[in-house]
Amino acid sequence: MIYRSKAPLRIGLAGGGTDVSPYSDLYGGAILNATISLYANATIEPLAENKIILEAIDRNEQLSFDLMKELPIDGKLDLLKGIYNRIQKDYGIPQQGFRLSTYVDAPAGSGLGTSSTLVVAIIGAFTEMLRLPLGEYDMAHYAYEIERKDLKLAGGKQDQYAATFGGVNFMEFYADDKVIVNPLRIKQQYLFELENNLLLYYTSTSRESANIIKAQSKNVIDKKDSSIEAMHQLKEQAKLMKEALLKGKLHDLGEILDFGFQQKRQMVEGISNPLMEDIYETARKAGATGGKISGAGGGGFMIFYCPVNTKYAVIKSLEKFGGRYRRYKFTEHGLTTWTI
Repeated sequence: MIYRSKAPLRIGLAGGGTDVSPYSDLYGGAILNATISLYANATIEPLAENKIILEAIDRNEQLSFDLMKELPIDGKLDLLKGIYNRIQKDYGIPQQGFRLSTYVDAPAGSGLGTSSTLVVAIIGAFTEMLRLPLGEYDMAHYAYEIERKDLKLAGGKQDQYAATFGGVNFMEFYADDKVIVNPLRIKQQYLFELENNLLLYYTSTSRESANIIKAQSKNVIDKKDSSIEAMHQLKEQAKLMKEALLKGKLHDLGEILDFGFQQKRQMVEGISNPLMEDIYETARKAGATGGKISGAGGGGFMIFYCPVNTKYAVIKSLEKFGGRYRRYKFTEHGLTTWTI
């Protein structure tokens, strides 16, 4: 048998960064995000030989080990190894060889939650194989623990929950890792219009989000007023975005996105840079009413709200930067697993 899974990547629409500790622990965070038709995929194929083969197909990386209970964490495919180690420790995996293969539809460091979504997908494949008793909240929290605590990778909490639940969600984050996912019932025509008007643009640069996130957390610990106030405003932005989407006030979205863009630049140095500022201003001049840097910032994807038919002029204006427009659709479903 072969065990497969896929989990959707996400676009963060508002509140980004307020899911990161210690801000969320001290003040409570709020984020609005939506999953899209780009995925992290995982496959587990049992082998007759006593080998563990790990391969990231999109990155052209492969490792092979003799069957063992704990794989070395050494900077090579650590996400895959860390998940195996934790599941082996908590549930036990039959002592049989297997091949774990992964593929992600967007580059690492692109700002769409690729790493955390991949963790969810891999856990999903193991859950399908071992029939683990994990519900949606359990799965998302388990992914968070492996990534943030076991592997000590800096980051927030939204990506694991977005990948697991899917759809458009308003998420709340509190102390003690408490997370509440509120699915939003947005009218279909509003979602179609948002999908039509929201341009997803890859800058053809990637970034290491960990350093930006560590600096963001340090600003909160150091009680840097301007950074904390920016996060308060981003939390408010998530509430404004939720109201606009539910009520169909789509003409407000560009302004709400632009408000968040201005605030996010105050959180920590490195979120934006001259190239991204130039891209943003070029898109605005071509007709976009607002936009944002996806994820922690510093590179990766940007999104722009382009009302009426301005999307095509914006795409044309951005050609000179060498990036590319990425087609997508919003998805209703989160993690999906199956056996063949």
